[in-house]
Amino acid sequence: MIAGMELIDAALVVGAGLVAGIVNAMAGGGSLLTVALLNVFVGLPGLVANGTNRVGVLVQNASSVASYRKEGIRGFRRAVPVLVPVIAGSLLGSLLVSSVTDETFERIFGILMVPLLFLSLRSPKNVGSQINWHPVTTAVIFFGIGLYGGAFQAGVGLLIVVALSRSGLDLVNANAVKVVVILVLTTIAVPVFIVRGQVDWGFAVVLAIGFAAGGWIGARVAVRGGEKIIKPVLIGAVVALAGRMIGLY
Repeated sequence: MIAGMELIDAALVVGAGLVAGIVNAMAGGGSLLTVALLNVFVGLPGLVANGTNRVGVLVQNASSVASYRKEGIRGFRRAVPVLVPVIAGSLLGSLLVSSVTDETFERIFGILMVPLLFLSLRSPKNVGSQINWHPVTTAVIFFGIGLYGGAFQAGVGLLIVVALSRSGLDLVNANAVKVVVILVLTTIAVPVFIVRGQVDWGFAVVLAIGFAAGGWIGARVAVRGGEKIIKPVLIGAVVALAGRMIGLY
């Protein structure tokens, strides 16, 4: 066992990572569980819990990308038109200073998650394996998503999936694209947390094991189960994130 880590803590972290990895691969929002666990139950400071979690997220998305590819679903090519504006928005968002407090923003965002829930319930008219929006529309929408992700992060995977599903991608392909985008964004973000000393490597390694397994399993379940499996997970994740942001728990 890693020095300074209790067996029960390690078991909890691996289990949480497994569940969160499955949820993230199929929808998003799994970090609600892991960050809370690291902070509240394990006792890591908030910033360290966030940085440690990002290492797990990085590994999980790499695992999910590999699993989707093994199942014959490749997200890299479809991610290209989305990746560029998301990265640009993320870089800008990380540099901006918000004029509202974190608590105020989270409550506002929680309320905004309600229409997002309705969007996730509705299926677009033309569903397939390609993004049907005009390139300019795609760039503007995903620049905004990147801006949010760079500034606040929480729930960005859900935003990506819902936006992609509204653009014409089915939920399986939308998730395959999402894990590629988040893999790239997290690769850019993790070094910042490392340099600032905000990663507990003991828990990061243990968490990454759970995340990797969950990411692999979640991608396989998503591909084989299709939208009938993904949609309930997506709806549940949106509801959970909205409740957390509004302050219901």
